[in-house]
Amino acid sequence: MLVSNLYVVESADFTWLSARTGLTDGNISSHMSRLEEAGYVTVHKAFEGKKPRTTYTLSSMGREAFDDYRSTIGVILGPAEA
Repeated sequence: MLVSNLYVVESADFTWLSARTGLTDGNISSHMSRLEEAGYVTVHKAFEGKKPRTTYTLSSMGREAFDDYRSTIGVILGPAEA
């Protein structure tokens, strides 16, 4: 879910992902750490004033992996029937 949301935007911050997915802060942090370790996501941490802001960007490797996933799911599910 996180990767599919990042796929359609240039980058997204933690708050936006939380609102879009409904995942808890802990779930987002845990999954993003794993995605970062895999090289699928880049993480940028900064401060806006005194508030921390974490922004995530899907890497080219992450984009390619998601494209492969979508292709595989398409094969498994077959064509959609009208």
